[in-house]
Parts: sequence; C-alpha cells; structure tokens
Amino acid sequence: MVTTGLIAIDATILATAVPTIVEDLGGFSSFPWLFSIYLLTQAVSLPIYSKLADTIGRKPVIMIGIGLFVGGSVLCGLAWSMPALIAFRAVQGLGAGAVQPMAITIAGDIYSVAERATVQGYIASVWGASAVVGPTLGGLFAQYLTWQWIFFVNVPLGAVAAWLLARSFHESVARTSHRIDWAGGSLLTVGMSLLILALLEGGNAWAWASPPSIGAFALAVALLTGFIAVERRAAEPVLPLWVLRRRLLGTTALIGVAVGAVLMGVTTYVPTFLEALVGASPLVSGLTLASLTLGWPIAAAQAGRVYLRVGFRTTVILGSLVVVAAAAALTLTSRQPSILATGLSLFMMGAGLGFVAAPSLIAAQSSVDWGERGVVTGANLFARSIGSAVGVAVLGALVNGLMRGQTAMQAPADFNGAVTAAFLAITGVAVLGAVVAFAMPRTPELSHPLVAGPENARPTGAVPTTD
Repeated sequence: MVTTGLIAIDATILATAVPTIVEDLGGFSSFPWLFSIYLLTQAVSLPIYSKLADTIGRKPVIMIGIGLFVGGSVLCGLAWSMPALIAFRAVQGLGAGAVQPMAITIAGDIYSVAERATVQGYIASVWGASAVVGPTLGGLFAQYLTWQWIFFVNVPLGAVAAWLLARSFHESVARTSHRIDWAGGSLLTVGMSLLILALLEGGNAWAWASPPSIGAFALAVALLTGFIAVERRAAEPVLPLWVLRRRLLGTTALIGVAVGAVLMGVTTYVPTFLEALVGASPLVSGLTLASLTLGWPIAAAQAGRVYLRVGFRTTVILGSLVVVAAAAALTLTSRQPSILATGLSLFMMGAGLGFVAAPSLIAAQSSVDWGERGVVTGANLFARSIGSAVGVAVLGALVNGLMRGQTAMQAPADFNGAVTAAFLAITGVAVLGAVVAFAMPRTPELSHPLVAGPENARPTGAVPTTD
C-alpha cells in the first residue's frame, strides 16, 4: 500500500504545478512531454519487468523500481531547464514501470479472487488518500514554496516503502535461466518514442506534411512492425502475442488503453484549464482534480462486491457507460468553465473508472496461473500506459495546433476552444472503451468465493509470504 502511494501521489501532484513550472522554466508547448515521456518509459519497461518477475521473483524487481523512482525524483527536483526535467521524468518512469505492476501482482499472488475484493478496498484507500494529499501538496508547494518539492517528497515515502518490503515480504523462487528480449524491447522503445515525437512536434517544430514529420511516422511504423516480427520468434518475448490473441486478455488490454487515455487526458489539462479560465489557484485546481481520484477508489472499493454478484463483464460495462456520461458532461460544461461543474463531472468519471479498471484487470489475472500472472498484469498495465502516453501526445498535438504557439494565459479564449476539443476527443475514446466492454466474454461465476481457485495455483518453490 505504501509502495502504491508513490505512484498514486505522483499521478496528481505534478499536474497542479504545470503553470508554475512553465512560468519558471518556459516551454508551454513542451509540457505534455512531462507526462508522455514518463508514461512512455513506464510502458516500454513494464513487459521487461513483468517477465523478470516471473523468473527471479517480485521482490527484487519492485526494489529496483523504488530505487529508480526515488533517484529520478531527486534529479527532477534539481532540473535546471524544461529539457532536463523531461529527461529526468524518463528515469522516474523507468522506476514506475516496476513499482505499479509488481504491487498489483504481489496482491494477486497472496489473495484469492474473493479476497482481492477486500484487498482492492485497502489499495483503493491509498488512491483515495492520495487524491487529497497529492493535489493539496502540489498546490501548496507551487503556491507557497517551490515546485521542486513536488519531487523531493517522494524520497521519504520511497525509503519507508523499501524498508517495509524488505522487512515484511519474503518469497522463495525457483531460480531459472532466462533470456531477456533486448531486441524486442529496443524496437518497442525507439518505435514508440518516434511515434510520440511525431505527434507532439508535428505542427509545432515542423509542419505535419514536412519530411521530418513523414519520416518520423514512417520509421515508427517500420520499427513497431519489426517489433511484432521479433516477438513472434523470440524465445522469451517481452510482450507475448498470445496475451493479445485470447479474447478476454485482448479486450481487457484494449479497455486499459481507453482507461489510460481518459485518465491522463483529463489529469493533464484540467488544472491548467481551471487556472487559466476561472482564475483558480494551484491549490483549488488540485483539489478539483482530486474529485476524480477520490471517486475512483470509492467505486473500486464497491466493485468487488458487484463483480462477485453479477460478473466482471457486467461490472465493466456499467462503469464504461458512467465514464461516457461523465466525459460528455465535462465537454458540455467546458464552454462556461465552472469549478463545481468540473468537479462533479470528474467525480462521476472517477467512479466509472473505478468500476472499469480494477475488475477488468482482476478478470485478466484470474484467467491464468502464477507463472503467467506477472506477464498478464504487465501486459494490461502496459496497454494502459501506452494509452496514456499516446493519448497525451495526441491531445497535446490537438491543443498545440489550435493554440498556434500561444500560451493559455496569453490567449484564454483560444485555450478554451482547444481544451473543449480535447475533452470531446476524450469522450470519443470513452465511447470506444464502452464498445470494447460489450465485447468482453462472460467469465464463469465464482461458486465458492472464499476459496482460492486454480487461478491462484503456484509452482513449487515460488511461494510468496508475509510475516
């Protein structure tokens, strides 16, 4: 839970300080990179960490992740320019790529499907607390201290998380030889980096139809095609293609893409939207954004009871429809900005996401045994991270194109129109996510919810324990 807090606080604490950071370091058109580069490095490292976790154990991987995340946080706090801050956010993302999936995988190892419903409530409480603590700290640091403390606050939290894991979590893993798919990982990293570069800089650093733009898109497609070819032949692929061929895993992965795009889309633009158009302080805009991450854990805590009664598919469908309604409400009210209307829309959106994200992930985890659970968890969170990274890049390209080099404070009317267009795009993604939810296969009902089923079977010598 403490380790999850590292990622949960970081999800909201930065967005509230973006206007302050831009004022200090400059680079308004580049600020989407602060989110995209973090999400990209998180996404491309997820499959590698997940494969390692299924071979050498969860504990070494999560400890490495905490070290990278805390180290990257210190470097971010020392950044002297926007390019430096973007580069150090990449280091943070490499750490988050290990921390987030390992925390969820460990919970999946220790508890049965029914027990995970209760545990999900505990983990949801972390997101609930972080929903208040993160934006509040971000607003306070930006308004009364310096934005650097947004990153330095991760140091003591990371130290406590590492100490608790070292003391309380023990596992015995049968060591096996393994081959890391470096070729696949490299192709995925460079290909996705070029795709996001083309999206964020097109129409900004160069024209969309210019040779650099066309070349970046073409090379990205070629490298990602090569990645798929390599994964077909790799002995231990970083992203096994069977994960996408199974209908349940494929649909839950696509739902993860939609969740990531919706979540990071609103997280990136709502604080700046309120500060530029309503005159809200960083603290107020942060607390308004907190309504999203407050609605999420409240709903997630109840989702376990719902999917044990009606099944994973019905739960995810209900949540998806709520997300669509909330995104539409956010779009319709954005032309007449209001803190109250925005907060209510975000709370409803968070509640819908709480009924989508956790049940879809647990459905995927429950369909495989211990030896595949790390890869499946990693693939699902990889899809969510890719959705976040590409979603932020696409929205950044849309907003930058409509702003034509102006900042939000220089041209608030133009920014209002640009953000409304971004919210409309988010609504479209939410609709696509709902369509995929209807395509999820029905899963067998849990006939004896207090007993761990075969999905929790673990191979001899790979039994995690706690004191």
